[in-house]
Amino acid sequence: MTAMEHPENSAEYKGLTVNSGVAQPSIVNPYLKRGRYRHRQMSAGDYVEGILKGDVTILGRAVTLVESTNPAHQAVAQEVIEKCLPHAGRSIRVGISGVPGAGKSTSIDVFGIHVLQEYGGKLAVLAIDPSSERSKGSILGDKTRMEKLAVHPDSFIRPSPSAGSLGGVARKTRETIILCEAAGFDKIFVETVGVGQSETACHSMVDFFLLIQLAGTGDELQGIKRGIMEMADGIVINKCDGNNVDKCQLAATQFRNALHLFPAPESGWTPQVLTYSGFYNLGVKEIWDMVYRYMDFVKGNGYFEHRRNEQSKYWMYETINEQLRNSFFQNEQIVSRLAEAEAMVLSGRQTSFVAAKQLLDEYFASLR
Repeated sequence: MTAMEHPENSAEYKGLTVNSGVAQPSIVNPYLKRGRYRHRQMSAGDYVEGILKGDVTILGRAVTLVESTNPAHQAVAQEVIEKCLPHAGRSIRVGISGVPGAGKSTSIDVFGIHVLQEYGGKLAVLAIDPSSERSKGSILGDKTRMEKLAVHPDSFIRPSPSAGSLGGVARKTRETIILCEAAGFDKIFVETVGVGQSETACHSMVDFFLLIQLAGTGDELQGIKRGIMEMADGIVINKCDGNNVDKCQLAATQFRNALHLFPAPESGWTPQVLTYSGFYNLGVKEIWDMVYRYMDFVKGNGYFEHRRNEQSKYWMYETINEQLRNSFFQNEQIVSRLAEAEAMVLSGRQTSFVAAKQLLDEYFASLR
């Protein structure tokens, strides 16, 4: 530094000195390119090629593409899904649900390791994480509870935000299942948020719906009131260990009694109630023996194909509903009128139903 750069060093300021600064060291990695790292732009063909090879990195990027709301991304994603569709459908899809705290994530870790060791193959876990209504964010931390599966070479864990989609199940989970099956994953676990109608949406995309319960959540009457039990193909009671064994056995008896009051399932299968301990890995084998017995049963009587056909039809209608909703709210004329209609309703000058009908009439008129 010169005296001109630092006036304090001039002769008139006796006793004041500004020392030269320390030389700036070089960056830790001299080969690091500054600026944001960007992925190479991939075509639909690149995605499909990587997925069919079982490349989990490309599979993860394809899932992100499917979940994107960007129209350009959606166009590529739909092309990828269509090309992967002929290679999908050859897996066992298991939906796993239960109240928060029932031990879903811990159980999935134990279940996953068991099926990989006993039956081989590859496992994909699609964990749906609830999104905050305030911040719109999700923790996406279920992977931390799946310590063994997270490091297993034959597993793929994908946490996804529910993002306010129907019933808490991620809007694109069904498409993600297709991509995972095309990548060679022959076992798919879908974990739901465990609240509201997430079970209904999950039930419409899996082959076996497993409901995890806890002891002490109510008697037979309480069980009957829970419509979710009608959808369950199997009910398992977790934390059956230590001093809790007797309570779990009593709860299992109560759930079996409640199931007798339900109409017979369309599949002809009688749902079973089992107890286990995910933490201590007790009773896990019996649960998966039940799942595979169910698969043999429904494949034998033709219900397996019937259920998958019904699911495909269900998701066709769901997609139509979603596309119509998006088209309505993205219509320029509707966007310009929404605030006005909202003000009319809030001021009491118009009812909600009349305002909605007028907006819909204007929307359909704009399409002509």
